[in-house]
Amino acid sequence: MEELQSNYRELRGWRHDWRNHMQALKVYVDEGDLDKASDYIVQMGEAFERVAQTVKSGNAMADAIINSKLSLAREKGIAVDATFRVPEVLPVSDVEFCVLFGNLMDNAIESCLTIPEKEKRFIRIYISTFQEQFYLSISNATAKTTRTLTYFSRKGKGHGFGMTNIDSVVKHHKGYLNRSNEPGVFQTELMIPYE
Repeated sequence: MEELQSNYRELRGWRHDWRNHMQALKVYVDEGDLDKASDYIVQMGEAFERVAQTVKSGNAMADAIINSKLSLAREKGIAVDATFRVPEVLPVSDVEFCVLFGNLMDNAIESCLTIPEKEKRFIRIYISTFQEQFYLSISNATAKTTRTLTYFSRKGKGHGFGMTNIDSVVKHHKGYLNRSNEPGVFQTELMIPYE
């Protein structure tokens, strides 16, 4: 969590320095040194990509974990279709949100990576408020072609706590959790009421 908060602060700092970057570029352009201007733009792009943010909801911790996982999925060549309406205040703690979203995304990414690269790897994410409840849905591609009614980890000893931890958070908040799969697609959806 400290790393994610650090990334968020870095992005805010980068935005703060934006005017200075534009001034430096203006100097190069005014002097006619387009090579230096071009190099500077490349450097700015590389720096920005390291901290680029695709979600800005107003909830710094949620934004940080979401953007971190989205970046990881895209680095792995997974198509991400996401709709985020993250409330500024969540009915779960920052730690619990990290447990929920982090584990769901880790599982979705891992599942996508079992599919050959030439096939469609995807993750669909929807976060919003629905009927005075926090709603989160993640669907992802899977190599499984048969329907399953029970879900467990195949990672071996010392692994597989993610689903149990998700279940515990949802149960603690008296929420709703549903996992389902159809051939080629796995989905988890959960709702947690605001108390």
